Amino acid sequence: MKKWIDAARLRTLPLSLSGIFLGTLLAIKENKFDWIIFLLACLTTLFLQILSNYANDYGDGIKGTDDTRKGEKRAVASGEITAHAMKNAVKLTAVLSILSAIGLLVYAYIPDYWEWFLVYIGLGAASVWAAINYTVGENAYGYRAMGDIFVFIFFGIVAVFGTYMLYTKSFNPLILYPASAIGLLSMAVLNLNNMRDLLQDKHAGKKTIPIIIGFLYAKNYHGFLLFTPFVLGVMYVLNQEITHLFNYLFLILLIPAIALMWRVGITHEYEKLDSELKKTALLTLFFAIFFGLGFLIPHWI
Repeated sequence: MKKWIDAARLRTLPLSLSGIFLGTLLAIKENKFDWIIFLLACLTTLFLQILSNYANDYGDGIKGTDDTRKGEKRAVASGEITAHAMKNAVKLTAVLSILSAIGLLVYAYIPDYWEWFLVYIGLGAASVWAAINYTVGENAYGYRAMGDIFVFIFFGIVAVFGTYMLYTKSFNPLILYPASAIGLLSMAVLNLNNMRDLLQDKHAGKKTIPIIIGFLYAKNYHGFLLFTPFVLGVMYVLNQEITHLFNYLFLILLIPAIALMWRVGITHEYEKLDSELKKTALLTLFFAIFFGLGFLIPHWI
């Protein structure tokens, strides 16, 4: 059992929940909340993240990409789990993800919102496809430098905007600001991962943004990914009809964000970036929580 838990890479789960938490907090700001929607959304997201991690382990394992991996070892590449067993695990978690998503959508949208139900069914199918095809298959998009785009869409826009609409049943374009912020911070986690694995990915024929633009420019790109979310957050606040000083609570996190930029900037050995992955994921989680609480605290005091 331990090898399966390790392969699920539990340290990635807080990052995947960041968008759900922020979408929920923004809905609470509009006096909309439902515990069942919240729990099912979290469950579906966790299944999708574990599916992605298993599929990533399987895809990279059979391609040989993980043979010289720095950081945590992968199950298929190390031989702890066979490729056949991991493939079956991918199928099982895909089914669990689909069942959980259908349960969530039926509860949230049936019988009054059939049009949104159908839209979300499409998004759910796309999420399962994206979770699997990051590294699996001949046309895996993670090997074509497209991982950043998909992370932005699914960890940011779909997670935050999608969760918000599950509660409110309404379209608010301003939510694109915080949704994009979470998407960019999630991209920062992926960029760190790709910077750390630059040499082995290049050897395996995998194309990532750091490989295309080089290690130095990847650091500059990383700074952009960490700083821009704070600009987007301020833009969201400024577009509110009524603002409060607490709405800017998330700006406190500029301090650890700048510290992260500095540490990455002075790092010259790829493998030493591994220690920054957890910190960046936690920054994303706390950004989501602080941003949402910044709008709720004024109502509590």
